Amino acid sequence: MIFLTKKKRIVIALGGNALGNTLPEQMEAVKTTAKAIVDLIEEGFEVIVSHGNGPQVGMINNAMTALSKSDPKQPNVPLSVCVAMSQAYIGYDLQNALREEMYNRNIFDIPVATMITQVRVDENDPAFQNPTKPIGQFMTLEEAKRVEEEYGYVVREDAGRGYRRMVASPKPAEIIEIGAIRTLVDSGQLVIACGGGGIPVIRQGNHLKGAGAVIDKDFASELLAEELDADVLIILTAVEKAAVNFGKPDQKWLDEITVAEAEKYIAEGHFAAGSMLPKVQAAVRFASSKKGRTALITLLEKASDGINGRTGTRITL
Repeated sequence: MIFLTKKKRIVIALGGNALGNTLPEQMEAVKTTAKAIVDLIEEGFEVIVSHGNGPQVGMINNAMTALSKSDPKQPNVPLSVCVAMSQAYIGYDLQNALREEMYNRNIFDIPVATMITQVRVDENDPAFQNPTKPIGQFMTLEEAKRVEEEYGYVVREDAGRGYRRMVASPKPAEIIEIGAIRTLVDSGQLVIACGGGGIPVIRQGNHLKGAGAVIDKDFASELLAEELDADVLIILTAVEKAAVNFGKPDQKWLDEITVAEAEKYIAEGHFAAGSMLPKVQAAVRFASSKKGRTALITLLEKASDGINGRTGTRITL
C-alpha cells in the first residue's frame, strides 16, 4: 500500500487515450475518464487534474491556418493561442463530465474549475535551437517554403509523408497561475490545470510573450505536483506498467522500483524517447523531489488499483 490513513493529494496527468481524437470521441471519452477520477475522490483523495492536448491543438491549429488562408484579413493565429483554446475546450468537457459524475454519486460539495494556465519557459532553453515536435497538417514543398518565408516557421520533411512545421519542446520553468491554482485546491475545489503542458510563455520584463512551442504535459504535471506539495503523481498511459526490454522475449514489467533503479534503466535506453521516456523522467523527478513522494505510471482504468498498490509501476526514493 502507498498510503496510510491520512488523506493524500494526487495530481493525475491524463494521456491522449483519456480524451479521444475528435469532438464526438472526446465527449464520450471524458465520461469514462470522469468515472475513474471520481472513484479516487470517493476513496477520500484530493485530486488535481492535468491533461495532454495533442490531437486537439493540432485540430485547432489546422482550423486557424485554414481561416487565414481563406480570409487574407485574418492574421495567422500563434500556437500559444491555439494551446489556450485547447485548454478551454477540453476543460469545458472535462469539468462538465466530472460535475455530472459527482452529482450522480450524490457528491454536491466539490466545485470543479478549469484554470487557463500559462507556463513560463526559458528563452535560452536548448530546445529552441533544435525544434523537433511536428505540429499541424502536412504541406507540399511549395507550401513549406511559403510559411517559412511568411511566418518564420521551421519546416522539415516528416517520414517521407510531406513537410510539417516543427516546434520546440522546452522544459517548464514556472507555472504563472500557481497561486490561484493553490488557492482553489486548498479551498476544496477539483481543479483542471496545466492543460497541454500549459500555454508556453517567455517573460519580457512584466510582459508574458507567447512562444511557438509545446511543453511536455508530463513535465508540466510534475512541476504542478511539486508546487502543490502533492503526495502522489499519477501519469496515465496506454499500458498498465512500464517495462524494460519492451517487446522483446526477455521483456520485464516493472512494479515498484527506486529512483536509482529507474535512472539506471533510463541510462541503458530502455524507454522510447517519444512515449515512455518522458513519463519515467517526470516520475523520477517527482519521486526524488521530497522524501515520501510516489510517482505511479499506469492505465486510467487501473488508477485506483495502482494507488492501492495492486498494479502499475511505482517509483519511490
